[in-house]
Amino acid sequence: MTTTTGKTRTAGSDFAELNRRINAAGLLERRPAHYAVRIGLVTLALAGGWAAFLVAGATWWTLVIAVFLAVVYTQIALVAHDLAHRQVFRTNTPSARAGLIAGNLAIGMSYGYWMDKHTKHHANPNHDDLDPDVGPGVLVWSREAAKNKGFLVRHQAWLFFPLLTLLGLSLRRDSVRALLAGMVKRRGLEGALLGAHIVGYPAALLLVLTPGQALAFLVVHQALFGVYLGMTFAPNHKGMPHPDGTEDYLRKQVLTSRNVRGGRLVDAALGGLNHQIEHHLFPAMPSPNLRRARPIVQGYCAEIGVPYEETGLIESYRQALRHLHDVGADLRQNR
Repeated sequence: MTTTTGKTRTAGSDFAELNRRINAAGLLERRPAHYAVRIGLVTLALAGGWAAFLVAGATWWTLVIAVFLAVVYTQIALVAHDLAHRQVFRTNTPSARAGLIAGNLAIGMSYGYWMDKHTKHHANPNHDDLDPDVGPGVLVWSREAAKNKGFLVRHQAWLFFPLLTLLGLSLRRDSVRALLAGMVKRRGLEGALLGAHIVGYPAALLLVLTPGQALAFLVVHQALFGVYLGMTFAPNHKGMPHPDGTEDYLRKQVLTSRNVRGGRLVDAALGGLNHQIEHHLFPAMPSPNLRRARPIVQGYCAEIGVPYEETGLIESYRQALRHLHDVGADLRQNR
């Protein structure tokens, strides 16, 4: 392979050169002050939200608190994501302890189950057989998997956002299934923390609110949590090429990922996952460094002739929905 600078380099060494440049820029170094502030703010928001819930009592105004806590829950999930990638701590023990508190206890999602699932995704992004995020389920992301499917797949582009309202409940269901099947480490600890959330959450609602208010709070809170959480991941790979298994590490990660343009507000809202290409190339890179890595990665990809996909936030959703619509085209035509 000959680069635009005239230097000859094999495909296998392309990532090594990029890794050298990223290390030289100091972008893999930990950012303890950033995470101390971020985790502190999220913890205060969680405690403040539930304190406001208790003070407000049995009133329909608690639905406003439900909206606030949906945002907080998603931000906790994004912190748990960074913990799983050891962006916060260098070693596994403190990362796992903090992840169990954030995932199992705070938001009711098995940290071990999600970490295993997400590790498989990073190893083979957008792979039809090996990436659990694109495997056939309620939504189908490839025409081959769409064969013989029914109404949901035919109209899945229109149903995408409504279905996201169930994502939070789906993660809890899958977490319980994984624990019962013995698919996670520290099964006893994970089960105890997850059980405390599953019992404590509805108990708190029913102790403070009337049954009708409690049901409304649960629906609003969990539905918006699911939509927001789904919207942080949907722009990243959906509608991007599926690998054929011949790609080297750099190309497998870059070609299957999409960046989302935006300022610091987009970074905060999406937890840095809008810099998905950089995150997939360097999953242990602290999320606040991803923005600084972007010009280095983008310039290097141009140098070696690797397409680098980047679009606006709204357009990223359009592309994902367009892909879902195209996947169901054959089913609509063959009705």
